Amino acid sequence: MTKRDAIFPAGRQALYEINRYSAAIRSGDLLFVSGQVGSRADGSPEPDFAKQVQLAFDNLGNVLKAAGAGLDDIVDVTTFHTDPEAQFGTVNAIRAEIFPDHPYPNWTAVGVNWLAGFDFEIKVIARMP
Repeated sequence: MTKRDAIFPAGRQALYEINRYSAAIRSGDLLFVSGQVGSRADGSPEPDFAKQVQLAFDNLGNVLKAAGAGLDDIVDVTTFHTDPEAQFGTVNAIRAEIFPDHPYPNWTAVGVNWLAGFDFEIKVIARMP
């Protein structure tokens, strides 16, 4: 078996080590990014929902950058929401800023009842440039 090609953004290795997962794994020309949440510098959830969503996208961008990719390289998105009906308007507004133009990536939104204190999580698959 070949060793996983793990990607870690600067400054967050302790979080990944404590929870025993990689920020992303490169396989061929695909990058599989683990779920990213809106954590503040100390690892705690950002209490303001809109800021939490923006931070999750910022953290996602940092992982992509560490791999040599960017938001435009995303082909598939899965988001997790603790209250989809109440949160979807906020998420859609931020999503429209991040992905303003066609073609948009695939997107699946899933309602969940637990995200370890967070209310939003995003995981993606990107094609490496």
